[in-house]
Amino acid sequence: MEKKWWKEAVVYQIYPRSFMDSNGDGIGDLKGVTSKLDYIKELGVDVIWMSPCYKSPNDDNGYDISDYRDIMDEFGTMEDFNELLEGIHARGMKLLMDLVVNHSSDEHRWFLESRKSKDNPYRDYYIWRDPRDGKEPNNWTSFFSGPAWEFDETTGQYYLHLFSRKQPDLNWENEKVREEVYDIVKFWLDKGIDGFRMDVANLYSKVEGLPDGGPGHENIGTEFYQDGPRIHEFHHEMYEKVTSKYDIMTVGEMSGVSLEEALKYVGNDREELNMVFQFDQNLIDGGENDHWAHREVPLPELKAVFSKWQNGLNGKGWNSLYWTNHDQPRTVSRWGNDGEYRKESQKMLYTMLLTLQGTPYIYQGEELGMTNVSFDSIEDYDDVEIHNMWCERVVKGGADPEETLDNVRYRARDNARTPIQWDDTENAGFTTGTPWLRVNPNYKEINAKEALADPDSIFHYMQRLIRMRKSTPVAIYGDFKEYEPENESLYIYERNYEGAKLFVVLNFTDKEVSFTVPETVDSSAATLLISNYDGEPKLTDGKLLPYEGQVYLI
Repeated sequence: MEKKWWKEAVVYQIYPRSFMDSNGDGIGDLKGVTSKLDYIKELGVDVIWMSPCYKSPNDDNGYDISDYRDIMDEFGTMEDFNELLEGIHARGMKLLMDLVVNHSSDEHRWFLESRKSKDNPYRDYYIWRDPRDGKEPNNWTSFFSGPAWEFDETTGQYYLHLFSRKQPDLNWENEKVREEVYDIVKFWLDKGIDGFRMDVANLYSKVEGLPDGGPGHENIGTEFYQDGPRIHEFHHEMYEKVTSKYDIMTVGEMSGVSLEEALKYVGNDREELNMVFQFDQNLIDGGENDHWAHREVPLPELKAVFSKWQNGLNGKGWNSLYWTNHDQPRTVSRWGNDGEYRKESQKMLYTMLLTLQGTPYIYQGEELGMTNVSFDSIEDYDDVEIHNMWCERVVKGGADPEETLDNVRYRARDNARTPIQWDDTENAGFTTGTPWLRVNPNYKEINAKEALADPDSIFHYMQRLIRMRKSTPVAIYGDFKEYEPENESLYIYERNYEGAKLFVVLNFTDKEVSFTVPETVDSSAATLLISNYDGEPKLTDGKLLPYEGQVYLI
């Protein structure tokens, strides 16, 4: 197992719009992030991944970029960015930026030129097609509902947008586009950043001819652009021309990627990416071909996902570990118990995350146990994905508004985007103005001021977890062996590395549960490293309280 700094790192994701507002306009900004660097450092993380802060009209909250070399007006200036980067490095941390290059904004200079005429030098920077029988060129649908094509009257053609109509897809078949992207990557690396999280990084390559998609997919056409024919060529080219020349970390967001396909991106001999974000655990609680629906997931099914990736990548590539991010509901509301056992279940869930092989990612507010928000009206939600879906299903399709709103409350990306709850003052201390998205009403009970003052808080427990992981090589590099995969209450596994064994047992229920220590585990030689309850449990007891997690070194 080759050792690398990014394998030993713990990453903290910041969604700057919702993190901290420094100037009272209701929108988080770079100076706000800088003002909280000591707080992040205190948690014990090594790397900050920051969602896009580039110039953007904000149709999709910064994932629609109009200038890759400038800073969004609401977030500040390049001077503010330089100050932030300097502050991160001064505290011994690193910065990971978002790279959003499957698409740009329709307000980017390239697209403004591209749409002027069919013979414009920038025309082929994007994917344009003639109408088919007076309609869209094919039947592909957008991830944000509706057709993936927008008609442009200037030239009488359609352009492709797999996301919002204001996010036209770049044409990666065009070598000039790829060179432009690599120049952008080099610009930021030369500035001193430490790597990239690459947005929808397996969608760049589309099948020639853009054929109609078949049935069986929520998003029609995915079989013709997900892990497309030239995608590995493109990633290897980026590695060869730019990223391999810097000591950085790279992680690709890969919707729908299989374990077999992931190994082609992150295999030790592939020279593409360090790791991928796969979506398996984020898809299993949805409906069939409808991610807005939701169902209860039996624990064996959830465990099978994590165990598959633990075993499948071991020794061949590296894993990324996460429960949630800016696109997913809050962890404790989705997989734990955000009522009576909020603290216990959140601590248990992160005990799991930090005792698996891979680089762990903690999304902002998770260290406080922030929960999903339950807004009364669809108008309280901001996300373009939500409003497009609502328009298609409720306004046009006649779906039941209350049932649809219930699905939104569970699944909405805005669950993770409500402002960080810093204290119990107005607007949770996030802003002195009107917040861009309403603060979760439970901020008076759940906030950073309360957590920092409470030695038993989730924050302080995560702090101890991170310290434990860093001082225990087996927790980072050890292989993985699961016990009792069909157990419907407990996740039991061990990690082995250079003669050391880590034994982990986790209770995913609100009941007290007994367990039998496996014969291969010497309980008499076990030392408790961490538990999320007071006291000193012994492995020989074989009992777990509701949502208890215990970690032993053998």
